[in-house]
Amino acid sequence: MDILRQTETMNASASKIFGFAVRAILSILLTILLVTLLFATVKTFFELKELFRHGNVHDVLKTAMINSLSILAILEVFRTGLAYFSVGRVKVTYIIDTVIVVVLTELMIFWFKEIDYMKILLVMAVVLSLIVARILTMRFSPVNFERRDEDD
Repeated sequence: MDILRQTETMNASASKIFGFAVRAILSILLTILLVTLLFATVKTFFELKELFRHGNVHDVLKTAMINSLSILAILEVFRTGLAYFSVGRVKVTYIIDTVIVVVLTELMIFWFKEIDYMKILLVMAVVLSLIVARILTMRFSPVNFERRDEDD
């Protein structure tokens, strides 16, 4: 019995240390992401300023679109990290949202390059499958099952 209590105490201590370490590392990563977001936003404005002076409308729109989508992808990763603090786990829907934004960014880049149509169709199929996965994760979320059980 005494060994069982010692083991439980050690497990509780190890869990606290692990939780603290994870939160500390995640705090550092979120700070880095926040600085990156600020830097990317400022850099986008400077790039657009130069393009307005010397570039054409096509280049301005391309830069604005690609940089904006990249910033949104970083923002989704930041949101996933914040969700870990509030919920204590990573939500699958946030991960899928992040991947959708990143893949859409790549798809937008394809529009400005000479890419084979099959590759574009493949990327579009990936986006559609991610959207279906996103819908399924919302439909069959553990939170929804808990609510259904409470209503019964």
